[in-house]
Amino acid sequence: MDPIVDIASRLGIKEEHLIPYGRYKAKISPDALTSPQAQPGRGKLIVVTGITPTPAGEGKTTTAVGLTQGLGKLGHNAVVTLREPTLGPIFGIKGGGTGGGKAVVVPEDEINIHFTGDAHAVASAHNLLAALVDNAVYRNAIPGLDPAGISWARVTDASDRALRQVVTGLGGDANSPIRETRFDIVSASEIMAILALSSDLDDLRSRISRIIVGTTRDGTPVPVADLGFTGSLMTLMRQAIMPNLVQTMEGQPSIIHAGPFGNIAHGCNSIIADRMALAYADFVVTEAGFASDLGFEKFMHIKARHSGLLPNAAVLVASVRALKWHGGVSRRNLETSDPEKVRAGADNLIHHINAVGSFGVPVVVAINQFGSDSPEELEEVRRMAMDAGATAAVKCSGFAQGGDGATDLADAVANAVVDKIDVNYAYSLDDSVEDKVLALAKRIYGADDVSWSPEARRRLRYFEAQGWGNLPICMAKTHLSISHDPSLKGSPRGYTFPISDIRASVGAGFLFPLAGTVATLPGLPSKPRALNMDVAPSGEIIDLS
Repeated sequence: MDPIVDIASRLGIKEEHLIPYGRYKAKISPDALTSPQAQPGRGKLIVVTGITPTPAGEGKTTTAVGLTQGLGKLGHNAVVTLREPTLGPIFGIKGGGTGGGKAVVVPEDEINIHFTGDAHAVASAHNLLAALVDNAVYRNAIPGLDPAGISWARVTDASDRALRQVVTGLGGDANSPIRETRFDIVSASEIMAILALSSDLDDLRSRISRIIVGTTRDGTPVPVADLGFTGSLMTLMRQAIMPNLVQTMEGQPSIIHAGPFGNIAHGCNSIIADRMALAYADFVVTEAGFASDLGFEKFMHIKARHSGLLPNAAVLVASVRALKWHGGVSRRNLETSDPEKVRAGADNLIHHINAVGSFGVPVVVAINQFGSDSPEELEEVRRMAMDAGATAAVKCSGFAQGGDGATDLADAVANAVVDKIDVNYAYSLDDSVEDKVLALAKRIYGADDVSWSPEARRRLRYFEAQGWGNLPICMAKTHLSISHDPSLKGSPRGYTFPISDIRASVGAGFLFPLAGTVATLPGLPSKPRALNMDVAPSGEIIDLS
């Protein structure tokens, strides 16, 4: 690794704008955006998304890092901007979130574990707010707010299913108020979503002040601003708003910042990180969480719409193995050549190409290559992608070869970018919430209709009465299917999309309906990744990725 001051210097960021965290990582001061070296909006923004995730793994982060390294090999000044990994999935089912093989961001052990403390700051601020609200209710300091009216939960960074539904305040009056509540994963915290969507410290303050912590007995919402808690939360978040600079293993700058969950929140890194990168680089490669029906859709309707940061091209990651899975092949047989099953899984690929292209963004399909892929299978994926309307479809072997294995993809992406897209959103912010959800269900999820539970309709009417109906939609649903049902593979059609509940993140600035059953706190699998991890005598973490 190169010293982080050298990485910053190559990018054009002065050392005076760095706050070093050791030798190989640093925070970047917001002042770097107003430096004479900065050229706001200089770069082209490329969003990496993917087809529906499968147990085979599609490799979006690996492809994003490899593409950045490939652009570097072609002589372009490129930066990759990513979300911060979250500890729950790292110790659970996923492992590290820094890429793989020869396409990783480093130092990966530090990035994955603790990093610069941003997630801890979010968790501390979130739980401090919960404690302050409970204390205010205990002291009768908020007229009309009783324990049943509190909606603000707590968060943890562990995948602990035992905390999904809890009762707090047991043990007598000194420990009250007694209330039924829950824990969410830190990356599902509204404060994490706020961090990712804030443009500066003042915007962060404004958004935190708009957080709704509950409702009084007469139905009046209680925002943080009315409680006087904003300042204390800002003390915990003042440095977390600064993006973090690290590097790829080939020396390209990487800005990693914020980590909102893709199921519950919008699954994208921070606006301030992208703006910083776009002011100093020719190409900025960013990633949207999960597949295009979650991450890319939310990137467009929430992040891009709010910030004005429109993509100049999109990369859709697919693989032979994933298409075979969608074509009905079991996991143990994915490495057996079967072009027919690749064709059988084409509907999922075609759906995602159409979904991304429907926004007016050029789509380049990255065929993430594995050693078991046959030439016939790879050609079949390329042909199907081009027939579906992709601008290009290119093999990528960044995992095995780093930047050298991604130069063809980098060349295709550089040729595909447009100066400006004419965005075709699925809905207008002035549409009713029901019409917005219906538009998403039809265009993005392939449904014919939407059903609302009585409780969801009741909440929706309340939100509209509070003037929140003009907020964008952040759908909470499974990532394992285009639909709400994780068992439905391929491209489901002709079904009714069910909304079981709806919640409001007023500070973050979106409503999130829940489709089907969505866990806001993951549980550990039967064999957690934590069982394989250890620290070597040298101090290095073993089996992190």
